[in-house]
Amino acid sequence: MADYQSFYRGRPVMITGGLGFIGSNLARQLAGLGARVLIVDSLLPEYGGNLFNIDGIEDRVRVNIADVRQASTMNYLVRDRDVIFNLAGQVSHIDSMRDPHTDLEINCRSQLTILEACRQANPGVKVVYAGTRQVYGRPDRLPVDETHLVRPTDVNGINKVAGEYYHLVYNNVFGVRACSLRLTNVYGPRQLIRHNRQGFIGWFIRLAIEGREIQIYGDGSQSRDFVFVDDVADAFLRAGASDASNGEVFNVGGLEPISHRDLVTLLIDVAGSGSVRYVEWPAEQKAIDIGSFYADSSKIERTLGWKPRVRLREGFERTIDYYRAHFDRYVTERSGLAQPSAEVV
Repeated sequence: MADYQSFYRGRPVMITGGLGFIGSNLARQLAGLGARVLIVDSLLPEYGGNLFNIDGIEDRVRVNIADVRQASTMNYLVRDRDVIFNLAGQVSHIDSMRDPHTDLEINCRSQLTILEACRQANPGVKVVYAGTRQVYGRPDRLPVDETHLVRPTDVNGINKVAGEYYHLVYNNVFGVRACSLRLTNVYGPRQLIRHNRQGFIGWFIRLAIEGREIQIYGDGSQSRDFVFVDDVADAFLRAGASDASNGEVFNVGGLEPISHRDLVTLLIDVAGSGSVRYVEWPAEQKAIDIGSFYADSSKIERTLGWKPRVRLREGFERTIDYYRAHFDRYVTERSGLAQPSAEVV
């Protein structure tokens, strides 16, 4: 077992947004490493929290249904945690433009609440924040490294970069060790696929599984990079175990860029179902689109030894196999939300 993995044996950690897509996959890795895992999630209906995401590890994690915006709750929950993986957030760009105040509450106020709780109740904790490549906006150059200007094109990007900067300020001024991982397009099992407002890749996977039509905006020539969720969880583990990450931001991107056209061709081939049609850009989407984007992740490789390992075809195969086995748990309106075994705070 690598040193950064053995670091977590018996260690008390907390994951905000831990019943969501990335959080639950991270929880599964931490449970396998023998960590003492506390999951905090509000289970807001439109977001990705799903109790089925921790199926099979319920006896190795503790769950608190709580809103990270509540200061009294967070003051209690952060105590005695060595590492906090802060993944709670609103990730829909469209929703942020339709309801900017809610996005502000979840992506800014909640971050201050968590960090203040750490400063007051547990200043020795390490916090790893889930940032986003959206903070860069439309890139001036490709691939994009961490020296690129931060220039978000939507409300979500503005609030996410504010949340990131709060973490860096608390690291630099208050000594609460923190860093941010700027994630590109993450995909894999346990992603929300009930609707299409939290990233297109999960929605495309659902459409392919159901044998439906996938619509690509424009000619499909724009390129993106995609990173499998297990690789992302590994980046969080490395960042949480190393003080070399303190006060830093890191891109966490995929192995190589691929055009939307080639992405959907590969997805349909792996699924053995689905079709594609090219359509005009909807105005609300076109206004905030950033064009082609792919990240330079060499900084995190140099600093923490991380690099993506799962290639896109393998990742699609694993993801499609998972959803075909558990499809009903992810497509109903409130899938997973009625199950018991949750402690409410």
